[in-house]
Amino acid sequence: MTEQKIPVWSPAELHRHLSENSQFAILDVRNQSEFNAWKIEGKVPIPTTNLSYFDLLDLEDEDEELAAAFARAIPKRLKDGLPRRGPILAVCARGETSPHVAEGLRRLGYEAFNLAGGMKAWGDHYEVRVVEETSRLTIVQISRPARGCLSYLLASDGEAMVVDPARHIEVYTRIAAERELRITAVLDTHLQADHLSGGVALAKAVGADYWLHPYDSIYPDDLLPATFSFRYLEDGTTFNLGNVSVRALHLPGHTLGMINPLVDDRFLLSSDTLFIDSIGRPDLGGKAKAWIPLLFNSLQQVLELPDRTIVLPAHFSQMQEADEQGCYRAPVSALRSRNEGLRMLSQGLAAFSAYIEASLPEHPQSYDDIRRVNTGLLQVDEAKASELELGRNRCALSQREAEKLTGKEASVA
Repeated sequence: MTEQKIPVWSPAELHRHLSENSQFAILDVRNQSEFNAWKIEGKVPIPTTNLSYFDLLDLEDEDEELAAAFARAIPKRLKDGLPRRGPILAVCARGETSPHVAEGLRRLGYEAFNLAGGMKAWGDHYEVRVVEETSRLTIVQISRPARGCLSYLLASDGEAMVVDPARHIEVYTRIAAERELRITAVLDTHLQADHLSGGVALAKAVGADYWLHPYDSIYPDDLLPATFSFRYLEDGTTFNLGNVSVRALHLPGHTLGMINPLVDDRFLLSSDTLFIDSIGRPDLGGKAKAWIPLLFNSLQQVLELPDRTIVLPAHFSQMQEADEQGCYRAPVSALRSRNEGLRMLSQGLAAFSAYIEASLPEHPQSYDDIRRVNTGLLQVDEAKASELELGRNRCALSQREAEKLTGKEASVA
């Protein structure tokens, strides 16, 4: 049996089903530790069963067909744990073992599919949504739905700028080629901790300048400088992109060098300063107490922008943060009441600080290595890069502890 003979869902099809709230179940056959670290999530809870491949495998002899062994073992091991109606998606790490499980399910009468490429392919999948498309300005939002990461391509009069590119730079060069755009600038809004930046590689590939605030070119723990050259981003740095301007706002707090590009005085690429349902965490540099006042002041500056300003964040925590067009965006006017972190500003710095300190999630150990890679201080191969990026981003505050302060149920970043 080969994977090609088994009906599959591609990562794009999976994303469509998640976006449409389709009814289906998941049988995830990865090890429990892998499953606990990262699982498929949608707008609504998905019935999911986790039992490792080897726990499901019940070979009578080494020559037995795997699908037959699974068909025999599934009723014994899972009993009535799987719904009889609707699709069941079999999932493994790389799509190599789950096809046998899917075939075993189909022999038992289940409407089973295999996730092509497994969680590796799901983690590397990108979705493209157009935020703005006029004769003056195009804004394309590029999302990595499994990780909750967002990047942007801005374009005007044939010129393009890429903001916060992920490491799969072919995504951006393909979009530019399809639209006949020339990428003239690449910038990272800050020193990324949750994913490997493609900024330096993309700039080199297309012959563009790479921009970064100098404060974020230094590894915060030992103050070692980045090993690559770059153009200095500063507060007020302005790019003339075709017919529109892009102005850099220095809004520290999540990092010391955090930049939020203001595009055409209408769109704020808020990076990790402000998200749709939460705000950025100020502790990843190990200086939360010192950086909380900076974040407080930066968020105040965001609230001083016109209400019509559209906020475009660099991450999302849950798919339901997207609008009907699948874009992660909201006007400042809506976030004033919707975003709990912004509401806390009105209570003053002391209350805001207490809220932040009570809401900080665990610091993922992989983030330290990711920042070293992003400053050029550590080189990794593709396997290690995938390992470092395992799971969703954790750049926003977790609200579990904040519930104790607010008495409300809140989302977890």
